[in-house]
Amino acid sequence: MSLPIIEVESLGKSYRISHQRRERYSSLRDVLSEKVRGLFRRRSADAGSTSVEDFWALRDVAFTVQPGEVLGIIGRNGAGKSTLLKILSQITEPSTGRVRLRGRVASLLEVGTGFHPELTGRENIFLNGSILGMTRAEIRRKFDAIVAFAEIEKFLDTPVKRYSSGMYVRLAFSVAAHMEPEILIVDEVLAVGDVGFQRKCMDHMKKLVKSGVTVLMVSHNMFAVKALCGRALVLAGGRLQFDGPAAEGIRLYESDSRLEADPWAVGVIGEEMSRWPIVIKRVETLDEKGEPRTIFNHGERMRFRIEYELRRPVKFPNFCIGVRRADNVSVCSFSAARDGLTTPLLERSGTVEMLTAPLRLVAELYSTHVIVWDRDFKTLHCGQMGPVFHVRDEVLNSEFGVFNEPAEWQWQFHGAAVAEKIQETKP
Repeated sequence: MSLPIIEVESLGKSYRISHQRRERYSSLRDVLSEKVRGLFRRRSADAGSTSVEDFWALRDVAFTVQPGEVLGIIGRNGAGKSTLLKILSQITEPSTGRVRLRGRVASLLEVGTGFHPELTGRENIFLNGSILGMTRAEIRRKFDAIVAFAEIEKFLDTPVKRYSSGMYVRLAFSVAAHMEPEILIVDEVLAVGDVGFQRKCMDHMKKLVKSGVTVLMVSHNMFAVKALCGRALVLAGGRLQFDGPAAEGIRLYESDSRLEADPWAVGVIGEEMSRWPIVIKRVETLDEKGEPRTIFNHGERMRFRIEYELRRPVKFPNFCIGVRRADNVSVCSFSAARDGLTTPLLERSGTVEMLTAPLRLVAELYSTHVIVWDRDFKTLHCGQMGPVFHVRDEVLNSEFGVFNEPAEWQWQFHGAAVAEKIQETKP
């Protein structure tokens, strides 16, 4: 068996953070009084002082990666994913442990890393390529391919400070991908690009994998992790929580994120869930008979059971369930108010159930989110992440789109006076 291309042993990274002790708010009268008192005594020595503590972004992380392996690194925000990649990319030194790399590394960690804003796209290709370790002759040889992949021909001689974030990403990824690395390290930056370019990058990474390149990828896009990675690391609080098959790691990550505040909702009603008027305490996915299920066949009906806690009365509540594909595309949603279930004033905690029509979603992994609006979709009361579920079918998968509805087909032969409906026949 060949030596691992990456070895990580007892890896840790700590940062020293300071906390400023704030003085209480003072009125003008308080300030003047304090000035007078200051003539007779010294101000308290500890006012406005700072305290310092060590924060461990990573602690005791260990794993190995074999040549040609594609490893997904997933976890909630603050889990230590980006810190790990910075150490592997030799941007940051570890506090403890060591990393051994046996190959040429290309990393794409942040939008614009290694770019000079005043230089043109053409000049930055040479600059960034040199930073990544490419020779000038190598850059010249691959220049046309880099530009074509990045799709920036019209803006090649424009300073990159005028580029959009998407153009930055396209150019940065193109340079990194064309340096023919043995190890490619990619952070969440691909999420900035448009959907078409994301697919293009996915296809290119698949080609790199087939050629034997080792890929480490941090992403919140479970569709990308599932499509590319056979193995996943799950980080939590700076520690390695799981190391194993990607599908199992995704399930663990999704379960840990369940009932968290939806980031979109946080931006509207605030991060402090304790101040929300209503909070979701439990969401279950069940079959039509009420038995707990997480895997459903295409065409089956599905039941959701939502247990909520009311903290203050809500007028005309509108419980909604949204379904998202693994690449975060919203595929459908259900609204209680639109289906006739609401009340002028909700005053007690309780449970809401919803039974879907036959599922027409194609075979895929789906996540859910539960949102409580008012009936006019103007006031948001609550928004939380729900459970995940699978839809299975022997034929219908994501290549067929999002859903597949039955339709009535007719076949008319040339010269026939009447259209003939083709009936299904069995051999």
